[in-house]
Amino acid sequence: MLPTREFDVVLLGSGAAGMTAALHLARDYRVALLSKSELGQGSTRWAQGGIAAVVDPEDTQDAHVQDTLIAGAGLCHQDTVERVVGESQQAIEWLINQGVPFTPSSPEVDPEEASKQPYHLTREGGHSHRRILHADDATGRAIIDCLTARIRENANIEVFENHLAVDLITRHKLGLAEQACVGVYALDNQLGQVRPFSAPAVILATGGASKVYLYTSNPDGSSGDGIAMAWRAGCRVANMEFNQFHPTCLYHPKAKTFLISEALRGEGARLLLPDGQPFMQRFDQRQELAPRDIVARAIDHEMKRLGLDHVYLDISHQPADFIKSHFPTIYQRCLEFGIDITREPLPVVPAAHYTCGGVVTNEWGETDIPGLFAIGECAFTGLHGANRMASNSLLECVVYGRLAATQLLNRKLQRSQLPTPPAWDESQVTDSDEDVVISHNWDEIRRFMWDYVGIVRTDKRLERASHRIKLLQTEIHDYYSNYRISGDLLELRNLATVAELIIQSAQLRKESRGLHYTLDYPEPAAEARDTLLTPARW
Repeated sequence: MLPTREFDVVLLGSGAAGMTAALHLARDYRVALLSKSELGQGSTRWAQGGIAAVVDPEDTQDAHVQDTLIAGAGLCHQDTVERVVGESQQAIEWLINQGVPFTPSSPEVDPEEASKQPYHLTREGGHSHRRILHADDATGRAIIDCLTARIRENANIEVFENHLAVDLITRHKLGLAEQACVGVYALDNQLGQVRPFSAPAVILATGGASKVYLYTSNPDGSSGDGIAMAWRAGCRVANMEFNQFHPTCLYHPKAKTFLISEALRGEGARLLLPDGQPFMQRFDQRQELAPRDIVARAIDHEMKRLGLDHVYLDISHQPADFIKSHFPTIYQRCLEFGIDITREPLPVVPAAHYTCGGVVTNEWGETDIPGLFAIGECAFTGLHGANRMASNSLLECVVYGRLAATQLLNRKLQRSQLPTPPAWDESQVTDSDEDVVISHNWDEIRRFMWDYVGIVRTDKRLERASHRIKLLQTEIHDYYSNYRISGDLLELRNLATVAELIIQSAQLRKESRGLHYTLDYPEPAAEARDTLLTPARW
């Protein structure tokens, strides 16, 4: 086993939330930043649309709050929404100060107006105003590239790439009183060895769990690692049944994970059937700008009604120069697949995109276990309710990254009394000669989650999924106990845990609300309640 490394804070995840927290913490602390792959390769990089914030003088924070509450279908925590929206301007200013190149106002804008609003703003589903700052159509990449550069420059941040967290180290696991998180075991995927990290504070910024579904917009990560580890350590989770399916991913055999930004619909793109007929007007008066759950369900309905593999998204009625300047990445990527979006519609299909539930936290990102924080998509803050409104996620990452760091900076962390974690014991395991079990179980989970726990659910489908995941959990536990761990095995183990949490949560919700739609209970209940799951230790 590799020797224990000691830090003030160990941070798992190198997306917008993790990098934001690390850069704030590095003012006073030594930080270990663990990344599953290369630095900055998580889901944030693939965010196209932008980040929501009230920066237009004609917009208001109250309007942003109300839009979020409406999209959340009665389950948003209003205090959280007000806190995040209230911090939005500060979050944008911090990103700009780091060097993020948001797209400026167009040259046609009056100079006086441009001085009031120097950045181009777009509008996305659920928003009543243009309030989405963006860097062309590759906002996530622009943010991550910028923050990566700041991370690399900071001497107080040590980056550990290709490190996959195995499990959290807590005082209770070490047989000690006064529960607290004191570190993490992580697999160095290049060396194939486990390295213990010791610290008085650990921050989970590991992203969501959309990889539990067969089709997802997230090509990297998103295997629910932080949520699963926190649950195994004894943290509560909430609202895991609310899985957002992005309505429009490119339908192409070589592009299963390429997301088509909602910003296209914000600029007038229409959803069409194969005969060229629009259909969203039959489902919602907001049509293409309805919240994502409504749009995804409408597409799913039409695909099932007509036996379609996909529908179409058409923005070709806009001038070609407009399309190329506003959506250069999407234009070029589609062109690589033989689709010219300036001249023809592109085939699209919904795909799992965002996990609205997660590890229960307070207003500072603190979990049920002292010393353990969760921020970003792996956390449940109450911001998103039953459906995340477009472009609120990057804002949440930056806001809670700073809030968690502020809380820890105020505590003056001490490493002097940390317990020494025991060596990782591999004496009872062997190398596997049947890794095919991992790939088969992985494929089965993702397929039955897609079929039984997807956009439209029923009690019978959920029962089938529950039966299958219990059997698979037994197989995976046996495999984990007897063979040396690998990155694929760790992700499979976490996916199975998260799948079970999603299924349990969906079975408990006897209504349709937001992203959870069931044919057995098609109407919302009179009272909106969070679904809270509590580990056995409670």
